[in-house]
Amino acid sequence: MTIQKPIIIIALDFVSKNKAMKLINTLNPNIYALKIGKIMFTLFGNKFIKELQKMGFNIFLDLKFYDIPHTIFKTIQAVASLDVWMISIHVCGGIQMLHSAKLALKPFHEKKPLLMGVTALTSFDELDIRNIGINMSIQNYVLVLSKLAQNCNLDGIICPGNTVLDVKKNLGKKLKILVPGIRFQKSMCYDQKNVITPQQAKKYNVDYIVVGRAITSLKNPSIVLKNIYSNLKI
Repeated sequence: MTIQKPIIIIALDFVSKNKAMKLINTLNPNIYALKIGKIMFTLFGNKFIKELQKMGFNIFLDLKFYDIPHTIFKTIQAVASLDVWMISIHVCGGIQMLHSAKLALKPFHEKKPLLMGVTALTSFDELDIRNIGINMSIQNYVLVLSKLAQNCNLDGIICPGNTVLDVKKNLGKKLKILVPGIRFQKSMCYDQKNVITPQQAKKYNVDYIVVGRAITSLKNPSIVLKNIYSNLKI
């Protein structure tokens, strides 16, 4: 993959494979990675992943795993066998679950995917986090889970962009950081409440950004993507 920071990951949240392929066929796999989430994995499964891998794309399988340690162990082994580049797991599943995920990846050695821990969703605001019984700010909640991810030797975290600097200040640069909810203007926020621009992501020294509806909803996304890439590349 071309050296660039942050690396751009395109979220493929389509219900139509044809529409997804129309976009994918315009993308350079040496520049962009692809995110397969719950929608397309449910509809098209492993075969779709293999098809995209044959085209040369790195795949981020974003299923946000959360379960008991035994189930997570078996699940992570199954996912790693798909030879995907990156997978996501909820940090709030706790120490035992995270250790089980790491243990499941041991047999894969250098072929193991990056294990990225989900902290707070970008759709959360302070009211949302209080409604589920968490009596702290989103900033502090992300920091607590980021520390847990680091202590359990995850490769990185997934967090709202406005929490990145606080994480780096307190934990240093060991954890890779992925930021979803990338938007170009406020009118594109949709259901996302904690968003940043690609330029802010570069300023914050983020490792990966996920760009979804802000691109996939456009009639000609390739032009906008090229502009983003030209502004981000080193």
